[in-house]
Amino acid sequence: MEKPHDWQGGSASPPLVERRKSGLEDLANRRDSTAEDLLAAMGYTQELTRSRSTLNVAFMSFMLASVPYGLSTTLYYPLVGGGTTTLIWGWCLVCALMMCVAISLGEITSAYPVAGGVYYQTYMVSPTSVRTVMAWINGWSYTLGNIIITLSVNYGTTLLLVGCVSIFKDENGEGIWYPTPWQNWLIFLGITIICNLISSLANKWLPILDTATVIFTFVGVICIIVCGLAIANEGRRNAAWVFGNFNVTSGWSPPGWAFCVGLLHAAYATSATGMVISMCEEVHKPAEQVPKALVGALGLNWLCGFIFLVPLSFVINDINAIVNDDAAQPLPVILRSAIGNEGGAFALCVPIIILGIFCGTCCTTATSRAVWAFARDGAVPGYETLGLTKVNKKLGGVPLNAMMASMVVEVLLGLISIGSSAAFNAFNGSGVIFLTLSYVWPVACSLLLTKRKRIIGGKWQLGMFGVFCNVVSIGESSHHLPLEPCANFIPGWCLFAIPLFSMPSALPVTASGMNYASVVFVFGLLASALWYAISGRKYYHGPADGDLQRSVGELPPQYSSSD
Repeated sequence: MEKPHDWQGGSASPPLVERRKSGLEDLANRRDSTAEDLLAAMGYTQELTRSRSTLNVAFMSFMLASVPYGLSTTLYYPLVGGGTTTLIWGWCLVCALMMCVAISLGEITSAYPVAGGVYYQTYMVSPTSVRTVMAWINGWSYTLGNIIITLSVNYGTTLLLVGCVSIFKDENGEGIWYPTPWQNWLIFLGITIICNLISSLANKWLPILDTATVIFTFVGVICIIVCGLAIANEGRRNAAWVFGNFNVTSGWSPPGWAFCVGLLHAAYATSATGMVISMCEEVHKPAEQVPKALVGALGLNWLCGFIFLVPLSFVINDINAIVNDDAAQPLPVILRSAIGNEGGAFALCVPIIILGIFCGTCCTTATSRAVWAFARDGAVPGYETLGLTKVNKKLGGVPLNAMMASMVVEVLLGLISIGSSAAFNAFNGSGVIFLTLSYVWPVACSLLLTKRKRIIGGKWQLGMFGVFCNVVSIGESSHHLPLEPCANFIPGWCLFAIPLFSMPSALPVTASGMNYASVVFVFGLLASALWYAISGRKYYHGPADGDLQRSVGELPPQYSSSD
């Protein structure tokens, strides 16, 4: 049989591709009046409440990142990895790279807008022969990433709160309060419970809350930069120093590598980019609204981060004093220096602390949907006993059991911080890696294995620009597109980021300062793969069946050389 023309164009296309394109376009037209038709075609019944608009989803995506908060709790990494140059330009670079990831995910989401997110999409765009195991491993990567990032956000809020209190000094110049690990865990527990209460009991008001918090965030940022620049108790730096100073104190060399390690700051703040896909079944027109929200929110995040970081850099006086302060949180130390007193610095940090709580609330919401969707397809052990697939209608359509199960796991993992800060930090870093892998997985399968044929007919397609964004996200080949799998492959951003963020932040490395994120990451992937081989393959057969899945499952062998 003659091989059909490639996906870039040609006089002949496989008949099934044309049928699939036509079918998706028909569903897209019907989606203007109802999203339930497409959901039913993908094998699911509408259970969650569709109450979010494009702006609601964009604001939630913004809140998932909560840029001023995310950047504040990780300022240490760029400050030791090059200073303000890494801080500002590293942020701009990572946002540009993550924009390509957001566009790539947006294209796939426009074809498969479902709460399973990248897990479901991986199944749909992978070759038929391997799509079940691909979906299983990526599903666990996505689920673990959601849970660990939520844990990381809530614990980060804990440490920021403690750091803000610790800037108050006694007559001997010592901080008035350095809590024990147990006290830190109890604060973390309280913040986690608050986030879960808000997410579950105020579900129908969350879109309004997200909108109000976005406004509150910009007001808080403006207060910080106006007060800091106006008072500038210890003077202001010049523009040449702010935008051009590069001084590595982390011990890493060469300087370019130190700059790369310092990018963890920006990667952490943008790591939640794709989590909002899990909200697809609560959006009126998900195939249009969620892709727009992914891209729009990232642009808003970049703007807010730039507005926040540049003025802050002008009032940084002594970087070494900031990163070595006992408070262990650079933001309150910078503001104490700029404002000239502890009370003023603490007051300016209050909006960031509140933002951290609402960020934790949004992460809790998205994580509960991800766990619920994964359990709905039978991939989570004990899902029937725990009732993880149940939706509480009294609370406005909340997967409450899935939310509570996630909270229990987060609280138990938080106990690790009592015994070992290094072990707990490993879970923090691994959350970014798990999510990064889960984002790149469907993009890689779509581009390299099925060569974008399985997203034909999606509502949001960008042609060759979409291909460019795919390549930046995952890598490129020396061959002309369409790419041959693994042929002279050069890693792109996501595949470069995974080993990069397994590196310790500074040298020389000590047992307590080592980054064990790679250990947690590899263990998680191996455990999920072995579990599938031993048990999962016997009962897990992929997402719920539907007309769309059956159509994709019929792709002929010549459709892809890897299929």
